[in-house]
Amino acid sequence: MRYLVEHTTTYTYDDDVTDSLGVAHLVPRSLPWQRVGADDAAYRVSVAPTPDDHSVETDFYGNQVSYFQVVTPHRQLVVTGTGEVDVVTPFVDAERLARRWERFRPLLDPGAPGAWRATDFALASPAVPIHPGAREYAAESLTRGRPIGEAVTELMGRIHADFDYDPAATTVTSTVPEILNRRAGVCQDFAHFTLAGLRAHGLSARYVSGYLATEPPPGKERVVGADASHAWLAVWLGDDEWLAFDPTNDQWQNERYVTVAWGRDYGDVPPVKGVIFTEATRSELAVSVDVAPLG
Repeated sequence: MRYLVEHTTTYTYDDDVTDSLGVAHLVPRSLPWQRVGADDAAYRVSVAPTPDDHSVETDFYGNQVSYFQVVTPHRQLVVTGTGEVDVVTPFVDAERLARRWERFRPLLDPGAPGAWRATDFALASPAVPIHPGAREYAAESLTRGRPIGEAVTELMGRIHADFDYDPAATTVTSTVPEILNRRAGVCQDFAHFTLAGLRAHGLSARYVSGYLATEPPPGKERVVGADASHAWLAVWLGDDEWLAFDPTNDQWQNERYVTVAWGRDYGDVPPVKGVIFTEATRSELAVSVDVAPLG
């Protein structure tokens, strides 16, 4: 599938902002299953007002990151990422999926091929602690000797069935214990809880941020701007192979998923974050995302 993606974040303030420094993860990754336009330069990140400084770098995990600073006084800041992306369903090696899950614990086998790259994703992170409740929940699926593909797919299905999708249940700062207690949340929460369960058993798993192209009901037209940022995760299968799956929707990653960035948790890859200098007392945030199929 080819998509035209547009992700716009608008901040509005009730007084002038005299200095705004921002970081954005808005450019999709170039991957074996994903091509970004003709090249990465074809995907644009724009900022209004025009920034006085704007640079692009690649972070530790290989994500493209945009940095900007606006010192022109402003009461509205608009950050937009837009471009075309071609996506196919990622290939997953069936032989790797059939191996027992205990083989994919890089901290116990640091000499295994690819283990050094996967180790960081097996450790606790700020938003994903090694939590006993998450460990106990995941243990029902991670039984001794079970194939990793079968185990994580069942875990994904159980979370999808046991946890309610409820945007009012959590906030961007909700913790793993809170998610478990409420048995509700949004895609970010489902990903964090799943990561906590897998990492508690020594598996390496990374948080993935991107977009999921929505499909309108039969007979209905697409609603432009109704898509949203999405989050899922991927578990390590040895070497540089990963199985990406989505507990929010109970499915493996397919051609409807646009991968933007990955890290240890949401805190590594928020779409936009920053610091402002202002005397404003009120602000508003509006986000519009559109993932339009082009064929």
